[in-house]
Amino acid sequence: MLPAWIVLDPLLQSWLQEDLGRGDCTTQGLGEAAQGWGKASWMAKAEGAIAGLPIAQRLFYLLDPRVQLSAEVSEGSEVHSGQLIASLEGPLASLLSGERVALNVAMRLSGIATTTHRYVSAIADLPAQLVDTRKTTPGLRVLEKYATNIGGARNHRMGLDDGVMIKDNHIAVAGGIGAAIKQVRDRIPYPLTIEVETESLEQVAEALAHGADIIMLDNMPVQTMREAVQIIRRVEGVKSEASGNVTLETIRAIAETGVDYISSSAPITRSPWLDLSMRID
Repeated sequence: MLPAWIVLDPLLQSWLQEDLGRGDCTTQGLGEAAQGWGKASWMAKAEGAIAGLPIAQRLFYLLDPRVQLSAEVSEGSEVHSGQLIASLEGPLASLLSGERVALNVAMRLSGIATTTHRYVSAIADLPAQLVDTRKTTPGLRVLEKYATNIGGARNHRMGLDDGVMIKDNHIAVAGGIGAAIKQVRDRIPYPLTIEVETESLEQVAEALAHGADIIMLDNMPVQTMREAVQIIRRVEGVKSEASGNVTLETIRAIAETGVDYISSSAPITRSPWLDLSMRID
């Protein structure tokens, strides 16, 4: 689910460089005391789902290949406060210098996975699937989307080159839904699908009439959404997606309308970090 390291390594190296700067003054200042071999433990300080251990492992490897990080839980595992999640061994100086960056990544991704899991659990008995969005931190999209996947969601398009989504501003520029679909379909490569954002039943009907593959129901009241789903189901192969105002309090009612997908930025934009810590044994 992660890209090859050749893709991620420049990003990870830049994080290490940002933190290390001209060197770890504190660790270097310890002199011989930090020159030995040591072991450390990563502990959870709160309940949640773990994500990002492979990335943390790679960060330590890039800093010092002698450092070994062994995961004590699998990605996506639910953990409790005080639980051991990883064991580390290597030069003490490298354990100390790499601690903050590696923990930051795991804490951020674990927080996203934890929030995602809560959303997914709220609709686990219904057919609708939770998907993420492009509302991600610049530079962190691939990892934040990795974390939502670990939490149980499906990934929406990774970027603008990954699929067609005709939104309100595209419709305004083109002069209407029908015109937008025709102009886009004449230019995009096969087999990209076309998704259209709609805000009313009239727009749903127009998007269907012009051959949209996916209809997004944006910020519709639940009753209107339910009617839209029934209209969409009359056309074979067309999928429905709900979006807008999706919270833990509203997601179940949205899923009960019968939509195929529910897209939400909340698991990424509203997730707190999961508190983790490292202790030298």
